[in-house]
Amino acid sequence: MAYPDRFMAVKDELEWLYMELYGNRDMLLELETIMAGAAASRKAELNGLDEKRLADPQWFLRSNAVGETMYTNLFAGTFKGLAAKVGYLKKLGITYLHLMPFLKTPDKDNDGGFAVSDFLDTDRKLGTPDDVEALADVLRDNGISLCMDFVMNHTSDEHEWAMKAKEGDPKAQDMYMTFPDRTIPDEFERTMPEVFPETAPGNFIYSEEMGRWVLSTFYPKQWDLNYHNPAVFNAIAEAMLIWANRGVEVFRLDAVPYIWKELGTNCRNLPRVHTIVRMIRLILEAVAPSVILKGEVVMAPKELAAYFGTEEKPECHLLYGVSAMVNIWGALASEDIRLLKCQIEDLLSLPGHSAFVNYVRCHDDIGWGFDEKKEAELGIDPLLHKIFQYRFWSGEFPGSYACGGLYNYDPETEDARTVGTTASLIGLERASDAKEREMAIRRFRLIYATVFALKGLPLINSGDEIGMLNDEDYVLDPEKKDDSRYLHRPRFDWDKERKASRNGTTENRLFSIITDLEGIRNGSPLFEPEAEVFTWDSHNDKVFALRRRNGGKTLLAVFNYSHEIQKARFEYFTGRYHDLLTGREVEPGLWFELSPYQVLFLADYEA
Repeated sequence: MAYPDRFMAVKDELEWLYMELYGNRDMLLELETIMAGAAASRKAELNGLDEKRLADPQWFLRSNAVGETMYTNLFAGTFKGLAAKVGYLKKLGITYLHLMPFLKTPDKDNDGGFAVSDFLDTDRKLGTPDDVEALADVLRDNGISLCMDFVMNHTSDEHEWAMKAKEGDPKAQDMYMTFPDRTIPDEFERTMPEVFPETAPGNFIYSEEMGRWVLSTFYPKQWDLNYHNPAVFNAIAEAMLIWANRGVEVFRLDAVPYIWKELGTNCRNLPRVHTIVRMIRLILEAVAPSVILKGEVVMAPKELAAYFGTEEKPECHLLYGVSAMVNIWGALASEDIRLLKCQIEDLLSLPGHSAFVNYVRCHDDIGWGFDEKKEAELGIDPLLHKIFQYRFWSGEFPGSYACGGLYNYDPETEDARTVGTTASLIGLERASDAKEREMAIRRFRLIYATVFALKGLPLINSGDEIGMLNDEDYVLDPEKKDDSRYLHRPRFDWDKERKASRNGTTENRLFSIITDLEGIRNGSPLFEPEAEVFTWDSHNDKVFALRRRNGGKTLLAVFNYSHEIQKARFEYFTGRYHDLLTGREVEPGLWFELSPYQVLFLADYEA
């Protein structure tokens, strides 16, 4: 289907949404001109990819799909260096590569790359936009899709728009939400929560150069964009299409719940957010239908369904499985899977077109956002549970094996988040003998097997596969020392990677766990997007289980979240099942034993 046909398929809805939101036909025509230009300049190989993806719209959820996230500079220095390392990504089985922010930012106060100074230029320490395009070509030739962080909510105060706004340009000032005095900002503050009350209190800053107050939800040097202005939407859409034409196949929409602001609201998850995301989806379906949207929506589960839209009018293709990640770590510390089971059931109850990126760790902290209502129902004190979690993972709690740290600790509310690499959190850093190291490796298998068994796309955090430990030296860097998240952002250790090729090393065992899990998924109908996925009762609050079924085949994935031997049984499972990981034969309908942290992938067939 060519662009004119695709455009006609979305035209009526796109124009209705745009006019209903902005009421400006001239700006609508400008947007449609941008779209037509982008379609005309899209290169042949991307047009071919569009046709291929139109025939398989769930390509990113197939059984062979495995993602990885990384910082370009930490992994390979530059885009060119990364292109030279694609062989390693193929060996690891990666089909989807999420690069952390790589656009141009200020040298200082850039929030790890999320304070963008130019939507069309790159951080030149990493390379040029042409280098990104060349990298995307190499990745695509090797079956790997490039995912780009796209910051929708704000720019750096060094962006061209902000610089012109400081000079008094009224059109540039209207790209942001600026006010001559505190009257309207004070009204916003009545209902608008603060994102970082300790490190960045208040939602407005005063610009001395401009003589106006500016909305800056996150950090003072990040100015919120004004999506009430159609020029903002058009500019953002154009930038996305330019990067799509450079070969980006996935856009991670950063902080998307915050993009629309209205007085008298909390300025989060408002209906107009969904209008904007739906319009972006329609634009991409017309111009670059091989490109998908991944929403960063760190919100309560009840808010998530709306970001997928409906089956008839979808929005994001993927969301982050933040709550699953938090509850996996929570279950591991408490050795109690009840919250995890309830959380996964909530996610599985979402509409069928909902899909999540499932992960163990990422660039950010672990924020202990449990379902407090469910905690109360289970007799768990929410505050004490949160304190236990961050104390356990920082190594303070008696019996803890973890070497993590705290992020944004607030002594008044006793709130805190957790930082640390996966290997350091699961006990590899603290392990003093072979037994402790073995238990740490078992924990690694447990949590990664959980992620690979969940519905959606499994994502590996770069370095996890070779057991990268915390980087304590971040405190020596003046630009990083006050942000403890740099503890889990070490430079990729290529010496450890070489050890992963030697049988019996810890690195080899971790790497093999990942590739073994990939081998079980790859090509199996049980891990295709149409497979049925349910939690299943193990009759033991320390044993989590998922049942997958498709094409007449069944898989029961069983996870012992305890450091001790546990027993479990599963009703309605009759006969003997074959463990795809070990070859063990089990009758899951009868009581059977699981060793500490054991994982079983029980199938009613032999692979």
